[in-house]
Amino acid sequence: MGGNGLDADNYETDPELARIRRERNYSWMDIITIDKDKLPNYEDKIKIFYEEHLHLDEEIRYILEGSGYFDVRDKDDKWIRIFMQKGDMITLPAGIYHRFTLDENNYVKAMRLFAGEPIWTPYNRPADHFPARRQYLQFMEQAVQ
Repeated sequence: MGGNGLDADNYETDPELARIRRERNYSWMDIITIDKDKLPNYEDKIKIFYEEHLHLDEEIRYILEGSGYFDVRDKDDKWIRIFMQKGDMITLPAGIYHRFTLDENNYVKAMRLFAGEPIWTPYNRPADHFPARRQYLQFMEQAVQ
């Protein structure tokens, strides 16, 4: 369990998850299971997730079972690997280049949260022309100073 107070075993009734969703307006939710027996077009999906991309909205993932890696770029454009396991939640800001891959267990069950209607469109790098990318870079410049 992460130290965030979330209870992955009881996500349907977890008051902490309900509070986060309310405060951040994550009105939409679904659950994705990345497993070769459960996910249609598994091989294609894995390749898509691992292709470096960004989204025009923030991406929220809450790991309910299993584990995997989110890779994100630092300010010097180097990869940072973030290990995610049961009970962990991550928010990737709009405009950040990232990718996802499973670990050797080849299994993850994750909740996807979204404010409003979900738009899952991945824009593979290079996607620097989007306002979301420019806003993210401006935010990073201010945060580093």
